[in-house]
Amino acid sequence: MLKKKLREEIRRRKRQFTREQLRERSLPIVARLLAHPRIREAETVLLYYSLPDEVDTHNMADELLRQGKTVLLPVVMPRCGMQLRRYEGRGSMREDEFHILEPTGKPFTDYAQISVAVIPGMSFDARGNRLGRGKGYYDRFLKQLPHTYKIGVCFDFQRLEQVPVGANDIPMDEVVS
Repeated sequence: MLKKKLREEIRRRKRQFTREQLRERSLPIVARLLAHPRIREAETVLLYYSLPDEVDTHNMADELLRQGKTVLLPVVMPRCGMQLRRYEGRGSMREDEFHILEPTGKPFTDYAQISVAVIPGMSFDARGNRLGRGKGYYDRFLKQLPHTYKIGVCFDFQRLEQVPVGANDIPMDEVVS
């Protein structure tokens, strides 16, 4: 119940900003991510293709691709969790039934190559605990990436003193906001 109330509070905070304001607030966060040593050194990066209320990663995906990195994006498979696919540019994206843009490339399964993962969340705390959207897709998937350095990403107003943690929740190694 506490998680549900926290999600409602974060959604309320997000609604105080227009899409354009959230895009503007995303710019310094993305700049910090692109300058991050783990991302600069990585050959393969798991990223997310942002929803309108998340830190905007669309240009970051293009920049990482331009740098010659392998950029992976998740695709939610309702019956079997998440699947990763290679991002090959904006032209390789399609809109699903929920109006979410997803990559159309072949599934990527060589998880050992993923050295860094950039993960969105509704909220994070100082210990790297993450509050997701409530479906558990990322937590179930991240169990398959124990070797991967996990960077949580959010706006400053999404950071909380403490996020409730369940047995299946996977903490981040670091949070960038």
